[in-house]
Amino acid sequence: MEATPFYAESGGQVGDTGQLTINNEELIITDTKKESNLIIHFTDSLPSDLSGDVIAKVDVEKRKSTEAHHSATHLLHAALRKVLGTHVQQKGSLVNAEHLRFDFSHFTKMTDEEIKKVETIVNERIRGNIPVVIKQMPKEEALKLGAMALFGEKYGDIVRVVIIDPHYSVELCGGTHVGATGELGFFKIKIETSVAAGVRRIEAVSGKAAETLIRQQFEQVDAIREVLKNPKDIVNAIENLSAENTDLKKQLESFETKQLQATRNILMQRIQVIKNISFIGEEVEVSNADALKKLAFDLKHALIAEGHEGLFIVVLVANIQGKASVLIMIDERLAADNNLDASKIIKQNIAPLIKGGGGGQKTLATAGGQDASNLDKVIEVVKSLL
Repeated sequence: MEATPFYAESGGQVGDTGQLTINNEELIITDTKKESNLIIHFTDSLPSDLSGDVIAKVDVEKRKSTEAHHSATHLLHAALRKVLGTHVQQKGSLVNAEHLRFDFSHFTKMTDEEIKKVETIVNERIRGNIPVVIKQMPKEEALKLGAMALFGEKYGDIVRVVIIDPHYSVELCGGTHVGATGELGFFKIKIETSVAAGVRRIEAVSGKAAETLIRQQFEQVDAIREVLKNPKDIVNAIENLSAENTDLKKQLESFETKQLQATRNILMQRIQVIKNISFIGEEVEVSNADALKKLAFDLKHALIAEGHEGLFIVVLVANIQGKASVLIMIDERLAADNNLDASKIIKQNIAPLIKGGGGGQKTLATAGGQDASNLDKVIEVVKSLL
């Protein structure tokens, strides 16, 4: 084709999609790119005959949404320079139908207040329904107008200038844009993050994508309100729920601490002495692996307090929600004098029994597995090593 209405990917704006009809054969265009000044249309199939008239139809809805985000990018760039300072320069961008992504030079995380100011400025320009003027002019003349060049673009002597109020936004740009800012409808920043040293990234939406985002946010709020039984003040209800949850966690922690202390006292009455080694091997009831470790350290302190220092091994096993959890603790001196290694025991002897894995240090190692049916064998295996 000598000419095409399809926009080729450039300057951060994605290529158009749509369809070509050649001799009544319809080709779905999945992407458009530029190579050596040629515009290439990507399709999954080719027509039987390339000669004849070609009817080209761009996906209008996608193009319009992409244009909205491209124009929003220009408004955003100018707003950032007003709020953060003229050191802000574009470092990269992506513009498609779903959202815009804008990378810019700035050395600190934007505050919530700065983000609000940027959104306010952009939305004021949208409500102003400012005409988006596109002109061709010599590059020097454009630069005198204060035009900013887009990241990654190459420019000739004659450039394309996109003006959204000469006092607000003037940029060199080869992309497609809306006719007036009012077509953007609304602008909303989704997230602001860091991508490199001195480079921040904003992801935002405008047009239909912004409408979709706001609708989804309201749907989430409505769902939360329904879960909370439709309180008048949803924020207050969530704060009360959070405070109640914190209190319940404290109560549960207190209960678990008392339960672990009681379990420790019982286990201290079940010490077995094997070849002068104090051995504790038991299956216990705990809610998580951290509680198992806490119990082990409580036992260690109790064993040392009762004079077992240098001669003890603790093996604790638990069935936690159908899965095996194992802990082996060996006194430091015992491990050194007898070349015992809890981590090796876990990997070589225990992991196969519970169909899992684990490891750790010579004096403390843990394991987790899918099979909790052999927990008694775990204890016997460690005991047999003595």
